[in-house]
Amino acid sequence: MSRPRRHLALAAGAVVAALALSGCVAGEGSSSEPAAASADPAGTTINIDWATYNPLSLIVKDQGWLEEAGYTVNWVQSLGSSKANEALRAGAIDFGSTAGSAALLARANGAPQQIVDVVAQPEWSALVVPADSEITSVEDLKGKRVAAALGTDPYFFLVQALEANGLSIDDVTVENLLHPDGWAALQAGSVDAWSGLDPIMATAEAGGAQLLYRDLDLNSYSVLNATESIISDSPEVVQAVVDAYERAREWALANPEETAQILADAAVIDLAVAQKVIEEREGLDVDPVPGEALANILAPIGVIQVSLGDVASQDAIDTALETLFAPQFAENAAG
Repeated sequence: MSRPRRHLALAAGAVVAALALSGCVAGEGSSSEPAAASADPAGTTINIDWATYNPLSLIVKDQGWLEEAGYTVNWVQSLGSSKANEALRAGAIDFGSTAGSAALLARANGAPQQIVDVVAQPEWSALVVPADSEITSVEDLKGKRVAAALGTDPYFFLVQALEANGLSIDDVTVENLLHPDGWAALQAGSVDAWSGLDPIMATAEAGGAQLLYRDLDLNSYSVLNATESIISDSPEVVQAVVDAYERAREWALANPEETAQILADAAVIDLAVAQKVIEEREGLDVDPVPGEALANILAPIGVIQVSLGDVASQDAIDTALETLFAPQFAENAAG
């Protein structure tokens, strides 16, 4: 069963309109020309991540399409957006899987990377409590310990969920833990709640954990980032990767059962849990071109990032939004 698609929020439309009036559009700073196809990929190495929170990456890896095209591929696992951003900044990978919010955070803090493909519009984060928890509302989290990976969508989900219910991040103690460690901490009782991420969160739910608070509108998109160096130096490689991603999207939508099995194998989770993620919460049927819809979601998150001190100024967010997208590759693939 596929979940209904939501209408995109327009809360930040004024921000996008302001960018347009100032002559700044999504993807500005990048060539708008389609990337040329590679004539000879032999000897070219692609350093790219795979992540259980990015099923398209799993399909591209499983099917071996980049290798079949003649590329040497170095696959590196990312355990969360923050880790993917670290690897991108360090040059350990050329392509990394993050939430849109994490991509904005990195760009606003000077990371030389851009979004080249929109992977999905998932409901992949929620606030999770143990089955026997006495916490029944977000308000009950006041004074509690909550696990969340800083700089990731679940962290920004937590911030927004608290604010939507009359609290702030200062009302809780945040334990900065990677997603698997956050779930382990919740099971061990060392935290009272966890801002989770699928597919780990779906596994927790299947084991009896309760989703305390859900809100699809507080989840940002899943995106694929590329370093500016590979975009400028090897656009044909970027195009090949985005083409593979869009091939994977078509394959996943046509083969949901096989996609769920690939996820189950990669994440070492039950097939039923993987099916729940793919069929109900992943949201792969989206426009792959990064643009206004994504900017509308990210603009208010940027305001939060400034208020938390994660980004120095609103000017840094505005500049990041003007330069974050390199849409030409997805446009060429989609066309």
